[in-house]
Amino acid sequence: MKLSEYQELAARTINKSLIPWEQTMHALHLVAAESGEIHGIFQKHYQGHKFDLNHLMKEAGDLLWGIAELCTSFGWSLEEVAEINILKLTERYPDGFSAEKSEHRKEGDV
Repeated sequence: MKLSEYQELAARTINKSLIPWEQTMHALHLVAAESGEIHGIFQKHYQGHKFDLNHLMKEAGDLLWGIAELCTSFGWSLEEVAEINILKLTERYPDGFSAEKSEHRKEGDV
């Protein structure tokens, strides 16, 4: 599935009664909440719970949905965001990851 197709299908389940700012805030809270749920899966593993990869994948999907909603709220395509991110990473790490380059970024590199 292409990112644009995913974003379009995910947008079908965005709450249409939200005004744009509320949609953005919903997406922000959802991303934080789903990140917490993913963290909880790992945390419970240290309490003796079975590590459930299927559950982890579903929560990762929920996180992706939140990212898609955030992008949609700003009128961004997931492809555009992904491309900008890869360009940033390629500039930052032209030869692949380097701890040295990670610790000493150029001014303005966010």
